[in-house]
Amino acid sequence: MTAPRRDSALRAAAVLVTVLATVVTTLLEVELTSLRVGGLTGLFHGETDVWTGAGRLIGLAIPVTVAVNLALARFAVATIGRSWAIGVPWALWTLLTLGAAGTRTTEGDYLLGGDNWVALVVILVGSVTFAVYAYRMIMNPLTADPTPS
Repeated sequence: MTAPRRDSALRAAAVLVTVLATVVTTLLEVELTSLRVGGLTGLFHGETDVWTGAGRLIGLAIPVTVAVNLALARFAVATIGRSWAIGVPWALWTLLTLGAAGTRTTEGDYLLGGDNWVALVVILVGSVTFAVYAYRMIMNPLTADPTPS
């Protein structure tokens, strides 16, 4: 393969990996928004259904969302090598999250309900995380490699 073809193939593979990682981590974040204290303690007692626990919501999804979205943004930009690469996980994460906010389960509940403060904060903080990373990229743009490979 010639260098430009190999470079394009690697970029395409990086986009694919970024898309897959974004889908998997977004589903994890959505699931963590409904985690409750009773469910977490049930996990330590050997119960398998930790999502139906009673008690207050645990905001574990919030720091997980910040860390994962920063990692996704950094991974996308580093592997794809273009500043537009941050748009791939950001747009996909936003579409999946807003789709989950408008989707009802078979029981009639929303995946990300308006009465779940963790879900609302995750939607806000997740998007702001990508925005802050994009702002930092604007302030410190990518530098082109002076030596061609």
